[in-house]
Amino acid sequence: MNISPDIFDNTEVAFLDKSTAELRKAKVLFQLVGNNLLVKVGSSLAQLALTLHLPVSALFRWTVYDHFCGGETFEECKKTIEALNHRGVGALLNYGVELKETEEDFDKTIQKNLEALQFGGKNKSVKGLCLKLTGLGKHSLFEKVQSKEKLNREEQEEFKRFRERFILLCDAAASNDTPLYVDAEESWIQDALDTLVEEMMAKHNRKQCVINNTFQLYRWDRLAYLQSQIEKAKAGQYILGAKLVRGAYMEIERERAEEKGYQSPIHENKDAVDKDFDEAVNQCLSHLDSVSVCVASQSEESIYRTMQAMENKKLERHHSHVSFSQLYGMGDSITFNLAKLKFNSTKYLPYGPVQEVIPYLIRRAQENTSVAGQTGRELVLLQEEINRRQKISS
Repeated sequence: MNISPDIFDNTEVAFLDKSTAELRKAKVLFQLVGNNLLVKVGSSLAQLALTLHLPVSALFRWTVYDHFCGGETFEECKKTIEALNHRGVGALLNYGVELKETEEDFDKTIQKNLEALQFGGKNKSVKGLCLKLTGLGKHSLFEKVQSKEKLNREEQEEFKRFRERFILLCDAAASNDTPLYVDAEESWIQDALDTLVEEMMAKHNRKQCVINNTFQLYRWDRLAYLQSQIEKAKAGQYILGAKLVRGAYMEIERERAEEKGYQSPIHENKDAVDKDFDEAVNQCLSHLDSVSVCVASQSEESIYRTMQAMENKKLERHHSHVSFSQLYGMGDSITFNLAKLKFNSTKYLPYGPVQEVIPYLIRRAQENTSVAGQTGRELVLLQEEINRRQKISS
């Protein structure tokens, strides 16, 4: 392969748009996020502050919000999107409001997502919209549906409204030519949601990929599920939209399995996760006539192996059915170096009112502490770029 394995060590490309002051601020932030005890205590205090309606927005805005989010409004997001586009990177928008339970909140969320799809239809730098279906309906309702409990009349009506909301979004995604990426949820509600996503893919993904599902490869059953979905798409003559991730709910999945006495859906070790992730990538790349894949990983090793696989299969770097994505505020060494090499590169870009996005930010901080080495790698790269600039200026 013509691309060097140390391509992601190029910090000059990774942080080209960041001032040295911004790099130092980011370094402090990742030092805080990398402290498990601090994140645990800070998350609890933040949740308490939200419950008591304390004015903590300004603190979050200056720290984690500005680093991990695109802005509160589309106008603020435009600046971020334009900056990414200038570097050859697209945006996957995400209205980052979570933990809502009322019909009023669900209706607000659907409206915000419809507006985002319309915005994406007019702005081709937006490569898609990501959403969690738990933003459109009650978590407890999906749990009952998956466990095949009988729903009362009110719950049947609730599920009908949820279904109508999602269908409306899928139709809007198609009409605005803006792909929709459905984020993964916990295993005890995922099957109930997968069924509906599969239905919408069969409806909308005939000529191009509009609807995409997310496959969490830290689950030992997801590779087989992905393979079955590829076969189903081939038989149904539609395109499977597959966003591949390792996963985001490892600790609560294991805790719930132990508490309720069933087999944990999570692989026993990281090597098994990595093996399934790599094989999932290979399966998708081997069936690009029926699959559109987004490799959404913060792992440099996984991204490099995907690049190698594309090279071995003689696939164009800018293949329309292959893209990569990292979280905004993380993995810049991957994202911008990929873009420089002309791969389809995107950032997962959350936005929304600071106060309402705080639960998302707390979850991200908690996830980062459970991924060994992730924040450490960010700190090393930030320090290397600071050192590089100091040598130049001295």
